[in-house]
Amino acid sequence: MHRAARLLVTIILQLFAVAGGEGFSGGCTFDEHYSSCGYSIALGTNGFTWEQVNTWERPPLDTAVPTGSFMLVNSSGAASGQKAHLLLPVLKENDTHCIDFHYHLSGRTNPGTLNVYVKVNGGPQGNPAWNVSGVVTEGWVRAELAISTFWPNFYQIIFEAVSVKDHSGYIAVDEVRVLAHPCRNAPHFLRLQNVEVNVGQNATFQCIAGGKWSQHDKLWLQQWNGRDTALMVTRVVNHRRFSATVSVGDTSQRSISKYRCVLRSAVGSGVSNYAELIVKEPPTPIAPPELLAVGATYLWIKPNANSIIGDGPITLKEVEYRTTSGAGAETHVMDAATYKLWHLDPDVEYEIRVLLTRPGEGGTGPPGPPLTTRTKCADPVHGPQNVEVVDIRARQLTLQWDPFGYAVTRCHSYNLTLHYSFQLEQQRVQAEELVLTSTHYTLRGLRPYTAVRLRLSLCNPEGRMESGELVANTEEDVPGPIPLESIQGGPFEEKIYLQWRPPNETNGVISLYEISYKAVGSLDPNADLSNQKGRIFKLRNETHHLLVGLYPGSTYSFTIRASTSKGFGPPVTARIATKISAPSMADSEAEVPLNETETTITVWLKPAQSRGAPISVYQVVVKEVRAQRSRRAAGGSGCFPVPVGYRNASALDSAHYFAAEIKPAQLTATLPFTVGDNRTYNGLWNAPLSPVKSYGIYFQALSTAEGETKISCVRLVTKGASTQNTNAVEPEKQGDGSVQMAGVIAGMLMFIIILLGAMMTIKRRRNVYSYSYYLKLAKKQKETQSGSQREMGPVASEKSSSKLSSTRNEDTFSSCQDVNGFSTSSPCSFSVQSKNLQGKSLLNSCYSVSSDTVPSTTLLDSSHMELNPPTLTIQTHPYRSCEPLELAYPRGQLQPAIRVADLLQHITQMKRGQGYGFKEEYEVSALSC
Repeated sequence: MHRAARLLVTIILQLFAVAGGEGFSGGCTFDEHYSSCGYSIALGTNGFTWEQVNTWERPPLDTAVPTGSFMLVNSSGAASGQKAHLLLPVLKENDTHCIDFHYHLSGRTNPGTLNVYVKVNGGPQGNPAWNVSGVVTEGWVRAELAISTFWPNFYQIIFEAVSVKDHSGYIAVDEVRVLAHPCRNAPHFLRLQNVEVNVGQNATFQCIAGGKWSQHDKLWLQQWNGRDTALMVTRVVNHRRFSATVSVGDTSQRSISKYRCVLRSAVGSGVSNYAELIVKEPPTPIAPPELLAVGATYLWIKPNANSIIGDGPITLKEVEYRTTSGAGAETHVMDAATYKLWHLDPDVEYEIRVLLTRPGEGGTGPPGPPLTTRTKCADPVHGPQNVEVVDIRARQLTLQWDPFGYAVTRCHSYNLTLHYSFQLEQQRVQAEELVLTSTHYTLRGLRPYTAVRLRLSLCNPEGRMESGELVANTEEDVPGPIPLESIQGGPFEEKIYLQWRPPNETNGVISLYEISYKAVGSLDPNADLSNQKGRIFKLRNETHHLLVGLYPGSTYSFTIRASTSKGFGPPVTARIATKISAPSMADSEAEVPLNETETTITVWLKPAQSRGAPISVYQVVVKEVRAQRSRRAAGGSGCFPVPVGYRNASALDSAHYFAAEIKPAQLTATLPFTVGDNRTYNGLWNAPLSPVKSYGIYFQALSTAEGETKISCVRLVTKGASTQNTNAVEPEKQGDGSVQMAGVIAGMLMFIIILLGAMMTIKRRRNVYSYSYYLKLAKKQKETQSGSQREMGPVASEKSSSKLSSTRNEDTFSSCQDVNGFSTSSPCSFSVQSKNLQGKSLLNSCYSVSSDTVPSTTLLDSSHMELNPPTLTIQTHPYRSCEPLELAYPRGQLQPAIRVADLLQHITQMKRGQGYGFKEEYEVSALSC
């Protein structure tokens, strides 16, 4: 029933609206969905938005919600300032019309704010044209909005709901209608006219409205950007029409802006169309006047008013001129294309401008750019007079002269120039300065203790006159700084040789040099530098000094400055460091060792005192005492800078080796140390000492800093050789002796095997001799034969010859022997003559022997055999095959054999030779064969 009744009321209202000529384009009753009316919703934050409600279909749970079908915003629980927008479709109308609507605000206290905006031509939203806030309505309330925006302009209505913090309630809108006639209750505006003013003038808008007026109604002027300006009502025409004017103060620059009138009454609001405020800029010339001619008392100009800045039209031209030094100005109206200014002063600078005027109040523009010019002058009468120097200092001079006025200069504009010169080393310096005062001037920037020549010159545009020349000497000044690059220091361990050059700018006569020094740091953290400071004075001709008593490895700050009669100049500071010194060690040689055995000795190790740099490492050095002393390193310093380990000492034939390295942190107090304890210290083997040798035990300390190393060492004790065990050897050499012994035993076994093989071979073939034995036997036989020939004469010789010839061609054989006496095939061929066999030449190749050259042998007794001297010829063929070797012995005679004594004698001879033995003999023989 309620829904049917509301629908019937809505139909009746629509019929009345149609009968009254009302249009419904843009209106909506929200019985259907709001989008069917062209409406849209801009979603807010956190669900704060408009929603369509129909209580006929779904009764509300809250009794504060009105009854019907409408648009609703629930502001309960929303944060303060949240907004929700309901947008009407864009509208265009041809005349003043009206929009009315119903709104409903319900809640306990303050449900929020309902604003209505009129947004024109898609421009800014601006301020609300109508709003209601902080009230709770009793049912639905009707409001009207009079719109005077005409076609072709368009506008859009926006309903905005704004929440209030900590308040709950509902904001509802219903039955929005767009009427084609003015509102019945809300005032409406007539068309607002455009306004044109000049820059800086007040602009006044007149808002004319129709309808009833109340003193509680609010009327203001709203700009296009949304800012509002309050209006003041000035006149009421009648009970249905009134007008109001407002002054717009923002006319400081040329512009075009838009304004509209907004009126808010108790029953609604009215909004006018936007009108333009046009601000015109008065004209100003772009260029200054043009100067046509110049004289001593006149100036001829051209206004140059064709190019302007601002708006026209131009109705008046004026010329304004004044002196640049004066405040007053004169203005003349220009009625021609050129203008001549009369009765001007000579040599006076004038500033000339042009003024232009356009119609309207305040139409005269600002003066254009100035033309600055000066009338002509005459030559000066004379130059400056009575010029004298009244103040002399080290770097400046003050001059004074008589004043001169217009009668002397004959011109108000002139220049006074000071010309000066002085000698700088081998060059003459000339300069000038413009004097801005009329009676005195101070010339600065001069060099001390220098003669300066000066003269003044008076100039105007027409001529020049000079004064006489003066000569003045500047005083002394404090000297300049010592050249920093000239400070050189020769550092030693406990002294520094310091030298420098005088200042480049002495500024007088140097009298003294002051050298201040102090220690600013040391590489030794334990160094006491509190007394390392002082001050020294040197005479003018002394530019060097030797400082002694300094601390090694320390950096000293040297400050040097020079002085004249005026005092000391600026100081210059340089830093120089002394070299580090070797650590200071306690002499421990006189002390008795704690313990001594055949292979060890225990000594006391005492910490060293650092000198300029902290101790880097301690080292224990063992030096063998030899009969012939070897030179020590480091220029005979007695220390050992190059570390040599025990295992490398024998390879390098070094008399000393490093037994241990100890970190400074491990030796903070006197400690015992056993040399030869067979332990390793920082990678160094402390090998047991040899009982058969004498040693010197040394202890040294090293300090290293900035790439420099200093060593200090002392001999702790001397250990003599032991007499109880003379067969003992060093640990490392024991291993070497074992290897050598094994080699000797292996060689002897090889020799015995070879000897047995040779004896078996000789037993089978007695006609085969080892080559080495044959040589020795031939030599011995030759000596024996020579002795027997001297005794027996030619008879014995003939007998032996007959015996040899009778058995010459019997029993031939071919043989090639190596150096051990074994037979092999011979690749080379030569004949052997025994008298030419010397040393080892025969061992370099195989040989071939014929039976006719082999001497016969005679058995003298059971232990001795003689061999006749052979007479053979040697022919060597190193690149051909060896021919068969034939050896023949007489039948019935004993053949020579190898005796054990001869073999031992041959071995002894080979040992005495320079590295030649059985092995080499065998290798040479094998290579040759």
